[in-house]
Amino acid sequence: MANILFFTPYYPPEVGAAQTRISETAVRLVKRGHKVTVLTTLPNYPLGQVPPEYRNRAQRRQTRDGVSIVRVWSYISPNKGFLRRILSQLSFGCLAPFLGMRAVGKPDVIIVESPPLFDAIGGRVLAWVKRCPYIFTVADIWPESAVQLGVLHNRTLIRLAEWLEWSTYRRAGAIWSVTAGIRQTLIERGLPEQQIFLLPNGVDTEKFRPLPQAEARAALGWQDGFTLLYAGTIGLAHGLNTVLDAAEQVKQYADVRFMLVGEGAAKDELIAEAERRHLTNVSFLSAQPHDRMPLIISAADACLASLRKVPLFEGALPSKMYEAMACARPIVLAVDGEARELIAKQAGAALYVEPENASALAQGVLQLRDHPEQAQQLGQRGRAFVKAHFDRNLLVERLEERVLMLLGRQPQEAQAQLPILQGASDTE
Repeated sequence: MANILFFTPYYPPEVGAAQTRISETAVRLVKRGHKVTVLTTLPNYPLGQVPPEYRNRAQRRQTRDGVSIVRVWSYISPNKGFLRRILSQLSFGCLAPFLGMRAVGKPDVIIVESPPLFDAIGGRVLAWVKRCPYIFTVADIWPESAVQLGVLHNRTLIRLAEWLEWSTYRRAGAIWSVTAGIRQTLIERGLPEQQIFLLPNGVDTEKFRPLPQAEARAALGWQDGFTLLYAGTIGLAHGLNTVLDAAEQVKQYADVRFMLVGEGAAKDELIAEAERRHLTNVSFLSAQPHDRMPLIISAADACLASLRKVPLFEGALPSKMYEAMACARPIVLAVDGEARELIAKQAGAALYVEPENASALAQGVLQLRDHPEQAQQLGQRGRAFVKAHFDRNLLVERLEERVLMLLGRQPQEAQAQLPILQGASDTE
């Protein structure tokens, strides 16, 4: 068995795709006999606010579900402004390896989370000091994503980030790609195929399962009617202004409403805009505990997965899709590329609409509202598909095999990758 260290700024009690993937993976690795430690910072995502019980301590240790968690101080600021976010990410990447070096012991392998890209600094320092290999996780290609979203313009910063990115790839013992699109991009850039393994986001299909909608709505106090749910980060990458435009187009239908659950940099602006337009069919909820999400998803009629229409996101697979599918809810998919091929075409679990097209989104909502039998079929196919291909237990087995292979504790032929589904393979 192996001594595994996760290096990540994201971990529960925070909620989010990365937090869920890392924590559920860590707990399952412990159950399979491995020693697992997580080096992280104080909970603050996504608002950049640290709960009172975690403040005023440079280091905090705890054990949760058998996982040893080492939390260290880093600069944290409210999620306002690109520069502050960069400073916060750089702070963790540079300080955490020194503040937590003794507490994490002697790992056999380090799994480094990315983005943020600056985690590469700390991961590489720890790997050098501890004399062990590291696996670099790529859930989003950075800095390219920041450039395409228009939030990074400085040529010097871009070149420095690209140097850090590429040198980290080349020195990694292995690269964990969460989508086939990311894996293919890295191969086309010149990385060896055997260095990159595909392991997408997934879902606990026992925790996320269909619940009676009437009971879920009664528990939440929701009214009857057709509800489209968006649950996740409300950020600049998600194109959620389109939801407001679509809501305005269907406001004559009194039984149709849009529910946005989560936090993020774009939320305040969206709330203000919805109020300015008097959109009474759009509601916002704060981020909910992960354990509560099966109830919320089951209360909805359909779930929205949305990203902006930029080329980079054609290789994205939003993790919220898997949770919706596991709850047998149909997906309105406003993501092109790999997600469309996998979830709409192969799984038959989603109704595709063009990203950032409000009219298409409005029509998709009305289509599922008026054809409940179609919605039910999409949901049922999604549940079956996710159980077969994206169950968390299966994914952790594949990760374990890759870790042991990297450590030379398993022959090369035992490498197990998920089959790359035709045309497809997990920022959040």
